[in-house]
Amino acid sequence: MITNLRGRDLIGDLDFSKEEVETVLSVAWDLKMKRALGIEHAILRDKVLAMLYFFSSTRTRASFEAGIAQLGGHGAFIESRTTQISHGDTEKEMGEIFGRYFDGIAIRHCDWGIGNRYLNLVAEASRVPVLNMQCDVYHPFQCLADLMTIMEKKGRMLRKKKVVVSWAYAASYSKPMSVPQSLVLQLPRFGMDVTLAHPPEFSLMPEIMAQAEAEARKAGVHFEVVHDMEEGFKDADVVYAKSWGCMNYSTDADEVRRITDKYKDWITDDAKMALAKEDSIYMHPLPADRDIEVTSAVMDGSHSVVFDQAENRLHAQKAVMALTMN
Repeated sequence: MITNLRGRDLIGDLDFSKEEVETVLSVAWDLKMKRALGIEHAILRDKVLAMLYFFSSTRTRASFEAGIAQLGGHGAFIESRTTQISHGDTEKEMGEIFGRYFDGIAIRHCDWGIGNRYLNLVAEASRVPVLNMQCDVYHPFQCLADLMTIMEKKGRMLRKKKVVVSWAYAASYSKPMSVPQSLVLQLPRFGMDVTLAHPPEFSLMPEIMAQAEAEARKAGVHFEVVHDMEEGFKDADVVYAKSWGCMNYSTDADEVRRITDKYKDWITDDAKMALAKEDSIYMHPLPADRDIEVTSAVMDGSHSVVFDQAENRLHAQKAVMALTMN
């Protein structure tokens, strides 16, 4: 077990080594057990976490607030529009001041080309850990919960298990690409063969793809990109299908809508799930556009683990807070 995480930031998925991620997961399972048995675990008594949101949230806010409370601390919810950020508080001010008031700073900022830079500038000025609750590039806590869930369902030995990370059509809005980017970076490190499936216009950031390919080579696993949803699903052990935007291709809203609407048939349904292995699991970080992005039959069906996945956000986040803020 790695014991040097106190005071560390978690902004990008590769900020923690594979061994450090394994430590996080070990602590997460221990805290999950204590929660199930009703064993008090006030590891962060009197600690306070600033939770600064530039982007709406359900699971992230709820799980961070519940998690810090269960660890004996307090979470201060701060909506960016209620602050003086628009009146001159820069990233330096937020890092310096919040770093003196709080014991940790968690930020959710998903604006394309802005969010990740904002988090890193706050971290440069902060004396306490900065935790990424999702930005435009990464969603590390979601990925930790996903990895935890895959191990619970498929065992700790994941070598040669196939996961398809697939784009899916959604009508609601152009969603961040941070979830698939975190997955293709993290999962190869744990021995999984990764197939990334998306229409040509929905590529991930080139620098993330280069890092993912490097991680796959290092781990000796297979990483490929296909542009056919059915091809991606074939023989998959894990199906992770969700929508993301085509920000690399265009940021014009009308153009994005026109492109997205070409691929309405990219929906996860029973026919596509039948292409995966019989014991495959279906994953989604939620919220999903029901019967547009994924059918209700799949989301509520026997393959779906979406609610176990959502629960594990709580345990993974508690583990990181306990290790970095203690």
